[in-house]
Amino acid sequence: MLAQKTQSERDWKPIIKEFERVVGKDGVVRRKEELLTYECDGLTSYRQRPALVVLPRTTEQVSEAIKICDRHNIPWLPRGAGTGLSGGALPIENCVLIVTSLMRKILKVDLENQRVVVQPGVINNWVTQTVSGAGFYYAPDPSSQIICSIGGNVAENSGGVHCLKYGVTTNHVLGLKLVLPDGSIVDVGGELTEMPGYDLTGLFVGSEGTLGVATEITLRILKTPEAICVLLADFTSVEDAGAAVSAITSAGIIPAGMEMMDNLSINAVEDVVATGCYPRDATAILLVEIDGLQVEVDKNKKRISELCKQNGARNITSASDLETRMKLWKGRKAAFAAAGHLSPDYYVQDGVIPRTQLPYVLKEIEALSEKYGYRVANVFHAGDGNLHPLVLYDNAIPGALEQVEELGGEILKLCVKVGGSLTGEHGIGADKKCYMSEMFNEIDLETMQWVRSVFNPKGLANPDKLFPTPRTCGEAANALQTQKFEGIEAF
Repeated sequence: MLAQKTQSERDWKPIIKEFERVVGKDGVVRRKEELLTYECDGLTSYRQRPALVVLPRTTEQVSEAIKICDRHNIPWLPRGAGTGLSGGALPIENCVLIVTSLMRKILKVDLENQRVVVQPGVINNWVTQTVSGAGFYYAPDPSSQIICSIGGNVAENSGGVHCLKYGVTTNHVLGLKLVLPDGSIVDVGGELTEMPGYDLTGLFVGSEGTLGVATEITLRILKTPEAICVLLADFTSVEDAGAAVSAITSAGIIPAGMEMMDNLSINAVEDVVATGCYPRDATAILLVEIDGLQVEVDKNKKRISELCKQNGARNITSASDLETRMKLWKGRKAAFAAAGHLSPDYYVQDGVIPRTQLPYVLKEIEALSEKYGYRVANVFHAGDGNLHPLVLYDNAIPGALEQVEELGGEILKLCVKVGGSLTGEHGIGADKKCYMSEMFNEIDLETMQWVRSVFNPKGLANPDKLFPTPRTCGEAANALQTQKFEGIEAF
């Protein structure tokens, strides 16, 4: 049990002075109205104001801030841009948020060895912008890439459209400078693709802030392909679109990205961003991007078009120029934002299934939608089976959130049942921790806790995340309800 004093017992004034000596007065946020900015991440269903927010600019400042928390036994959470969708950066009562948004320096660009070293507050898209003029790019591209930070991507092991061919964040992180939960600074990995010893870099990526904070990140960048082409195929049934996905991968073709959207999502996107590219009467659309040598792209374009036609595609549009390609992708990138125009609130889940189970799982999601009485818009990385069902609801209606969470939980259980996973890229955080026992047995979970305890023996680093603390999801929901829209008074 994490020992911590209550708000009334702790004298924060001298602690604030300690933080100010490290990061300056402008580096500590303490006013009640300013703390509201940090009371939740992208999962906005639950809110809790932190006691303090600390804004370091260097590794040494992060280290000293964590040492203060360690001395005073204060729970702390790392936070990047706050775009996470699983409650990973959801504060707990009387905690300190260590926010890396001011750590925005690109420290080193090594084009010869295809390496870039950045601070955690660097925005994902900035990496590609920095090296694109020299013919390089950074592959992981979450839909929020224009606002999400590399540090958050590392914590959640984020993916994106191109993870089908190029992998998620962990496949592009070579080394890390870390501040551990006792404030010590260590380096893991390096600038080489292969390092001897334990893969501590791989262990840290995706650890959701429970093992420490990454303050310098060495990334692998790739050469821009010679040719890129995007195809949009529309279908009169989701099953046909799913069959086309299986046919493409079975043919040995690995697209750079392969995304699917259902009719609800298609119309939401057209209402908001008006691409003019997505047929409103389509039951589903499939976006397929292929890249590589020109001869390879031309061959795969022809073969993919044939496979889509064989599986019921009505029309196929293709684009090779940058402007039209970006237009085709614009709707998919805006899908989550567009869902906000369909209802006052939406609840997004993130599960993974084998591709062969796609038609069955989508039918089951439709049945769950009818059972619970909530519409579900489906947007997903079809190529690797990463689903993003968006459950539409109105949080102002009493009990709606609880029902929607239950529906989301049933979808996650379904994913695990068919041989899938609880998450593909959003992480577990506070939202899905109670479902970990659906996927892992007690020995698995205990082993993971041993690893966590080695790095985080006091349990101060991002407590109550990733692992199930209550034994049931019902208990977890009740615990979260106590946090809903509550906060602590400023001092």
